[in-house]
Amino acid sequence: MAGRPSVRAVGGRDGEGDRVTGVEGGAGRVAGGGPLLLGVRHHGPGSARAVRAALEAARPRIVLIEGPPEADSLIPLAAEEDMRPPVALLAHAVDEPGRSAFWPLAEFSPEWVAIRWALRHEVPARFIDLPATHTLAWGRDGRDEPVGEETDGTPDAGSGGADGHASAPLSPSAPSPAPPPASEADVRVDPLAVLADAAGYDDPERWWEDVVEHRGTGERDAFAPFVVLEEAMGALREVYGTGGHERDLVREAYMRLQVRAAQREFGDAVAVVCGAWHVPALREKTTVAADRALVKGLPKVKADMTWVPWTNRRLARVSGYGAGIDSPGWYGHLFSAPDRPVERWMTKVAGLLRDEDRIVSSAHVIEAVRLAETLAVMRGRPLPGLGETTDAVRAVMCEGSDVPLALVHDRLVVGDVLGEVPQAAPAVPLQRDLDRIQRRLRLRPEALERELELDLRKETDAGRSTLLHRLRLLGVAWGEAVASWGSTGTFRETWRLRWEPELSVRIAEAGVWGTTVLGAATAKAEADAVSAQGLAEVTALAERCLLAELPDALPVVMRVLADRAALDADVGHLAQALPALVRSLRYGDVRGTDTGALAEVAAGLAERIFVGLPPACVGLDADAAEEMRRHVDAVQGAVALLAEAPPAGDPAADRPDPDLRGRWHSVLRLLSVRDTVSGILRGRAVRLLLDEGELAQDEAARLMGLVLSPGTPPAEGAAWIEGFVGGGSGGGMLLVHDERLLGLVDAWLTGVPAEAFTDVLPLLRRTFSAYEPGVRRTLGELVRRGPGERASATAAGSAPPGFAPDLDMERADAVVPVVRLLLGLDGGSRGHVENTDDDTDDDRDDKNLAGVA
Repeated sequence: MAGRPSVRAVGGRDGEGDRVTGVEGGAGRVAGGGPLLLGVRHHGPGSARAVRAALEAARPRIVLIEGPPEADSLIPLAAEEDMRPPVALLAHAVDEPGRSAFWPLAEFSPEWVAIRWALRHEVPARFIDLPATHTLAWGRDGRDEPVGEETDGTPDAGSGGADGHASAPLSPSAPSPAPPPASEADVRVDPLAVLADAAGYDDPERWWEDVVEHRGTGERDAFAPFVVLEEAMGALREVYGTGGHERDLVREAYMRLQVRAAQREFGDAVAVVCGAWHVPALREKTTVAADRALVKGLPKVKADMTWVPWTNRRLARVSGYGAGIDSPGWYGHLFSAPDRPVERWMTKVAGLLRDEDRIVSSAHVIEAVRLAETLAVMRGRPLPGLGETTDAVRAVMCEGSDVPLALVHDRLVVGDVLGEVPQAAPAVPLQRDLDRIQRRLRLRPEALERELELDLRKETDAGRSTLLHRLRLLGVAWGEAVASWGSTGTFRETWRLRWEPELSVRIAEAGVWGTTVLGAATAKAEADAVSAQGLAEVTALAERCLLAELPDALPVVMRVLADRAALDADVGHLAQALPALVRSLRYGDVRGTDTGALAEVAAGLAERIFVGLPPACVGLDADAAEEMRRHVDAVQGAVALLAEAPPAGDPAADRPDPDLRGRWHSVLRLLSVRDTVSGILRGRAVRLLLDEGELAQDEAARLMGLVLSPGTPPAEGAAWIEGFVGGGSGGGMLLVHDERLLGLVDAWLTGVPAEAFTDVLPLLRRTFSAYEPGVRRTLGELVRRGPGERASATAAGSAPPGFAPDLDMERADAVVPVVRLLLGLDGGSRGHVENTDDDTDDDRDDKNLAGVA
């Protein structure tokens, strides 16, 4: 190994033009025999360049690649114009689509380079790893863990963070690593980290850049890196064995069998591209019988395979990908940059920062390049690496700030690249239908997260909303509904979209429900309704069916809902179910869906809640009372909507019950005066009646005075206060504007005995800490003035400082034009005010504004 080995190309031509069929020289090579083994790092641009150079020099008659053999028929698709990496081979069990595995490939993956080289030179290419039919079944017999949905399908021994593969032209004199302690015998070793440590590096990625990425492809001997690497991996395997993964023995036995089969067909003109860790095992002299014994009797399942788009983020190690790398965007740049990689990288960074409105000039780029080169010299590196360029960008372009640097890391070092797969690639029918709908709605999958504003009054936006809701019902979480800023109208939706590669697995799983998105969502909704555990789950499903526009599934869901509602006597369950039903009425009204059956069920649920709520509120402990308070709040909002919303499609029809709100108020009155009801519920009932105008302020003050009298236990009084002014209900402003109530609270609080104050303090702190800072400051100022000053001001009939004694209508009217202008109500524009009703008269707007004033 002291000198460079003499190598003649396998199946190529020698210096005189005569064809040769063997490779002479190299570790373990015998002149005239043996395949060309190219050990690689799975996602290494240095490995990719070295593989391309070796294949060009060797000109083999067949290329064997580590990967599932079921994908052999998919290899020609890699030459299609529409195929753009990163992509991945996806295998899933036909009978159990959730059992799946990925084999990702980037532009700088050596396997991808080998595939493209073979297709360009019309040389056969085959995958030789353990078939996916066994990989997916592994673990069912208890031999090992099953392959997960987010693995790369190639769980190589010692993968760790660097996948256990490297292709560095190592120095033959590198020291041998010490054997692992006995306690670590079963831990998967990371060969890249071991080699880096042996070379004196504390960072495997930095070592990889120095010995591979920065060496280029200018060496005369294209095979030297692989020869030296084979020796290094052989030394590591002598120490670590299989590196802690028993499955590798089986995989390597299968690969040896495939290499022998190729040799029988093509002679020794065979090139094998595989993980560097496996090269010594493939070179090992074993018998065919021994290898067949290892792979005999493996479990299997029926598997399907196809190409799917992949993303740079899923190539990153932080995503949990076993063969992940830290900087896929940086590696892609190194692979694709023909020259001056540092200068070109700094130009990319400057363009990104300029797009974000940061001032970056050409001088910044020049100085950043100079600084990166200087840092490389000071650190003893052959060329600036990612560390040097990052430090230079931080100092020169980001002015020492890590905030814009985080953007550079996210957008460029990792990247948002999403691959593309041609339409000719095999896919389940559901995927085909989804592709067709995406093209029709102009809603392309993107790796970068983005927000999508939808106006359901527009046909295209309504279709997009329907698609996203149907996919969520199928478990394909492409989009997440978020709050719409500046809008409360039910015809406005905001979605946060991001396409992740594993969604392809979810689509394959959902394919069991149907061949179209509509049919699959309908079947899934019907099945979910039957299997639902609780009433609230069924009502939520009914709401989702309306949002997804599944008219065929809604009758089944409603039948299950009616049956469950008739049998469920738990008021808490009924109270949880009612709000979803009422929201469904509103959505149905906007989307033009017939929700008459929903209105009937909702009215029946409300009636049962009215009857069962008072007894259910008796004898509750603190936690149960707090939970019931939330139910009361939810029912309050649902009753308000239900009493106002006519059945969809028939605006002239009678409301479900004109006296619905009146009966609810009767329930609240009963709760507010019943001594056996918890204080928090009585306080909340009084507050709701006060807000609804069903209770005068004098009466509310009287009830508060009674509950805060000395005869009431302090803990009960504190609970009543929390129910009345707590829970994020705007109680702070109520106390600010009504000094009588504030005086009652203040007087009660100052009169609480010392021994009881410690018990009520946490409850009061929880109540008042929820107020806005400005409200707390105002309350503090009012309390600081003292009860005497407040009492005298009240007796004199004057208002507290900062408040008028009564509403000044003239000043309020002067504000209305400005508010109308801010809300876009002038000039016939109502862009920011959204209401599902047709009543949009100026009179109604003025009434609303007057209420705000």
